Amino acid sequence: MRSLLLFLAVLSTLVVQSQNISDVKIQGNKKLKSSFVKKVAKAKAGSVLDSLQLEEDIKLLKRLPSVSHAYYQVFPSDNGDYNVFYNIEENFTIIPSFNVYTSNDGEFAYRLGLYEFNLLGQNMVFGGFYQKDIYSSYGINFRAPFLFSREFGLAVNHQDLQTLEPVFFDNTTSDYRYRNKSFEVLGLYQPNFNNRFEFGINSFLEEYEYVSGATSLSVPQNLSVQKLLYKGIYEFNNLDYHYQYVSGFKSQLNVQYVTSTSDELPEFVIGWNDFNFYKRLGEKGNWATRVRVGLSSNDDTPFAPFSVDNNINIRGVGNTIDRGTGAVVLNTEYRHTLYEKNWFVLQGNAFVDAGSWRNPGGDLGDFGQADNLRVFPGVGLRFIHKSIFNAIFRIDYGYGVSEKDGQGLVFGIGQYF
Repeated sequence: MRSLLLFLAVLSTLVVQSQNISDVKIQGNKKLKSSFVKKVAKAKAGSVLDSLQLEEDIKLLKRLPSVSHAYYQVFPSDNGDYNVFYNIEENFTIIPSFNVYTSNDGEFAYRLGLYEFNLLGQNMVFGGFYQKDIYSSYGINFRAPFLFSREFGLAVNHQDLQTLEPVFFDNTTSDYRYRNKSFEVLGLYQPNFNNRFEFGINSFLEEYEYVSGATSLSVPQNLSVQKLLYKGIYEFNNLDYHYQYVSGFKSQLNVQYVTSTSDELPEFVIGWNDFNFYKRLGEKGNWATRVRVGLSSNDDTPFAPFSVDNNINIRGVGNTIDRGTGAVVLNTEYRHTLYEKNWFVLQGNAFVDAGSWRNPGGDLGDFGQADNLRVFPGVGLRFIHKSIFNAIFRIDYGYGVSEKDGQGLVFGIGQYF
C-alpha cells in the first residue's frame, strides 16, 4: 500500500510539472498560409511541450520550398502553459528553370521552365517546361504532398519528350528519333518526419524512328509501343538545411515494373538507389556525395534503360553517349562559399564524377571493364539567391581523364545533386 501511494505521489508530481502548449502561433509568413503550417506541424495546442518535437517541426519547415529559414520561440502564457511561435522566413517561389548542356562535338541542348512551388500558400507545386534537344519536348507537373493531410498527397504528371538517341549494337551506332509521351498519377504517403513513400502508375507511348547510322536486320528501324509502368519509391531523409549549406543523409529507392505490347521492347524490371551524404566542413565548406547503384532486366537490346548522360550523372561526358542494363555512379564534390553578403552567395566547387555500366546482356564483370568506365573531374561555380527557392545558377566544366573522353560545360538551375 505504501508503495502504491509513493507511485501515485510521483506520478502526480510529474503531471503537475509537465507543461502543455496553449497555442501555436505563426509569424513572418506572407504567402504561406498559417493554417498549412499548423496542419503539417506536430506541435498542437493542448499537447505536451516537447523541444524534440519542435526541432523536428523546424527541420520539416526548412525543407519546404516556400521556406528559406525557420526557428521557434517559447513564451509563458497567461494560464501557466506556453505559447509556441514558429518564425518563418519565406522564399520567393515562382521560379524559372533553365538547363543548358554542351559537349566537345558541339552538341547543344536546353530546357526552359516555370514553376510555382507554393501554389495557394499550400506548398503545392505546379508548372511546366519546354525542351529543345534537336527536337521539341514539353512537360506539365502538379505535386501536392500535403493535399489531404500531413501524411497523404497526390502528384499528376504529363510529358511528351522527343530526343535524338544513339542506339548501340554489334560495335556500331545508329541515331534514332525517340519519343516518350506519358501520363502519370502518384499517391504520396509520409508517415513520419524521415520516411516517405510514393506509389503510382504511368501510361506511356514509346516510339523509335531510325534517322541515320548503321542498320541491322535484327534491329527494327521503327517502333511504336504502348506501355504501362508501375512505380514505387521509398525515401529516407534526414537532411538539415541552413541556407546554402546541407548536412545529413538521404537514401531514395526507386523500383519500376514496365509492361509492353511488343517483343521488340520487352517488359522489364528496373530499380536503383541514390545514397546522398552531406557534411559541413568549417564555416564555409560543404562536402556532398551521391552514389547511385542500379540494375534492370538484362535483355540483350540496343534500347537499354540506363544511359551515360551529361545532365544526369557525368558532367562533361555528352548527351547520352552509351547505354546499359546496370549502373554504378559516384558524384562527389567540395563546395566552398567564396563570397556572401545579404541575399547573395558565390560558391565554388571541385568535383569528380565517375561511373561504370553493365552492357546489355552482359554480366556484373562489365562494371570492372575499362571501356565501360568514365571518370570526369572538374570545377564549377554557383550563384545563389538565399531567399528565392532553388535560385542556384550553376556552371560546371568536366574533363575526361582517358583519351576517348571529351569535355563539356553543363549549365543549370539548382545543385547538381
